Order: sequence, then C-alpha cells, then structure tokens
Amino acid sequence: MNYDAIIIGGGAAGLFCAITAGKRGKKVLVIEHNQEVGRKIIISGGGRCNFTNLNVTAENFISQNPHFCKSALAGFTPQDFIELVRRYKIAYYEKTLGQLFCRESSRQIVDMLLTECSKAKVQIMTGCSVTGVSCNGDYQVETNQGTFSAAKLIVACGGLSFPKIGATGFGYDIARQFGLKIVETRPSLVALVMEGKAYTPLAGVTMEVIASSGEQSFRENIVFTHRGMSGPAVLQISNYWRAGDPVSFHLTPETDVVKHLTANRASRKNLNNVLAEIMPQRFAAAFAEREFDNKPLYQMNDREFDQLIEKLNGWQVKFSTTEGYDRAEVTLGGVSTNELSSKTMESKKVAGLFFVGEVVDVTGWLGGYNFQWAWASGFAAGNAI
Repeated sequence: MNYDAIIIGGGAAGLFCAITAGKRGKKVLVIEHNQEVGRKIIISGGGRCNFTNLNVTAENFISQNPHFCKSALAGFTPQDFIELVRRYKIAYYEKTLGQLFCRESSRQIVDMLLTECSKAKVQIMTGCSVTGVSCNGDYQVETNQGTFSAAKLIVACGGLSFPKIGATGFGYDIARQFGLKIVETRPSLVALVMEGKAYTPLAGVTMEVIASSGEQSFRENIVFTHRGMSGPAVLQISNYWRAGDPVSFHLTPETDVVKHLTANRASRKNLNNVLAEIMPQRFAAAFAEREFDNKPLYQMNDREFDQLIEKLNGWQVKFSTTEGYDRAEVTLGGVSTNELSSKTMESKKVAGLFFVGEVVDVTGWLGGYNFQWAWASGFAAGNAI
C-alpha cells in the first residue's frame, strides 16, 4: 500500500507527528514493534506522565547545537499541548518547578493521542517489526507484516534507554544507512555509581542539596542507593557529568553553615549530633564518621574546622559510571542536528527523510522537557510532510 508518510515508532513524537500530518489530510501509517503504542508514555512519571513543563526554554536542552530546538519549541508550546489536554478533560497538576502531571493516569495521554489519530484517519500497526528500509524514489519499508511504501519516512523510534520496553538503536542505524552523522550516545537522566566505597547503609536516605558539575547546578533532592546516588539532582547533573570529574554537593542549602557551626564551636557534642540538626540524622552520622572521625567540634583545630565548612559547602564525590541504559530515562546524543532542518526535522541530504523526538541529538532536563520536545518536533515534521 502507498502512503504519504510512514512513521517508524509509535511513541510520543511519532504519534504527534502522525496526528499533525493526518489532520492536514495526509495518508499516514505508524509502525510500532511493541504490541501497544506509547509504552514509554505509560510508565513515565510514576504512571502519571509528566507531559510538559510550564517553563520550557532552549536552555533546558542539551545538544551540540544549542539553538537547534528553538524553532520547533516556538512552533508548538507547552500551552498548546495543555489546551489539548484540557479539551479531553484530563485532570492535571503542577508538582514542582513547572512540571505538569496527570492527576489520574498516564494512559489518559495515550488514549487522547489514539483518539486524535483516529480522528485524523491515521493507520497504526502494532507488533510490526521493520526488517529493512530502502529508497528508490519512494521509501520502501519491509516488515514482518508486509512491505509498505511512502513518499516520506519519519524515524521516531527513540533512543537506547529502557531496552526492557523495546528500545533499540534502530533509528541510528537508519540514519547511518543514509549517510547521516550520529553524535555519540550515552545514558541520560540516570543514577550514578560511586567510585570506591559507596554509602550503602544510607540507601533510601533523601536530602535537598545543590549538585554541581562544571558550570551547571541544580537544587533538588538526592537519594542514596546501594551503589551510589539517584534523585532529581543527580539525574539532572548526569547530563553534564563526565567520567573522572567529581560532582560537588552543597549539603546544607537551607542553612548558614558557618553561623551554625560557629555557634557550636565550643560544644562537647559529637559532630554527628551537631550536623543532625541541619541534615538527615543517618547521613550526618555517616559523613561525620567517614570524613572527620566524628570528633566533637571543640577538639577540632582551625584547619579542620575550615575543612568541615568547605566540605559541607562543596562535598566532592567521584562516580565511576552510570546505572546504564536500563535505568536511564532518555538517551543523550543521537542524530546530529547539523544534518537536519530545525524548522522541519527533514534531512538536509536526503529528501523526504525526517527524524523526530529522542532519536535526535536534543535532550531535555528532567521534568517534562523531553515530552515537550517530542510534541514540538513531531508537530514540526507533521506540518512539513
């Protein structure tokens, strides 16, 4: 069968691209290798889907070309998606920092997208695996359910994160097949594994910090794990961390630590008890013992006292690796933005070939930014088909 466009991947970007093109009267086929579309949408946000963020700007994205995402993000804004959500009477709420979540279930977003696809007469084939792609005028897509052709091909099959729900590098393979460059990929928005001895007994302890790597800082919670650290602050900083570089943690952002410690300078209380007044007790005990032998403050000389303040304001932690693609929310890197039009997502070299969503070298912060990129890039391509 002949189509105006074939979209490989029935995730957020692929479905939104299909809806946009279908509304314009285009005959569109979505091919999804899972048995259902939107698997990543369903599991996102703890099952409530952090579907966008009120504060989206280009500064919230990582790419070799930091300006690339501006055009698409301007063409389809968070408010545009919110209006669609409201039309479907999906209740939502703002959690923190502009993050919008479904009040009930992420399946509401998938159902909304499927209804929009139906209205736009989009054809969806699930359980359909692509075995080969070629181009001889039109694009030929060979699958386990037959061969399909179209004038336009949109690659929307995501990155390498969450292989357990079917993520593969197939989108990168198609890009390479047609001569497009790939920016090196690595796990993104992912927990980090401590170098050396982890704080294993602290697993589950959470605390608010300012995490910094290079020039980037995030003030959010960290959560200790059996192997290292997770939590929003660590996931955010994982996008900027490089192996071998320490991550700095300001451990008491709510407290003037100099004032607090100076007031206790003559105290006979052990250090852990002084610190437990301004941070979680279990962490205070482990930190005091490992870093300063848990001696009372009055026994510290001036150099040790200064070191204590320095460590509380900038605790340096080395990480050996990430928890990998199995635990990563998205993939950093992907199809080079130098290869694509920022207005349409079409390849500059290969007419009719588009890349949208996570497969592109545009990665958002934690907090709904990657979904907004999916909607915006899909919308841009859908209007160009």
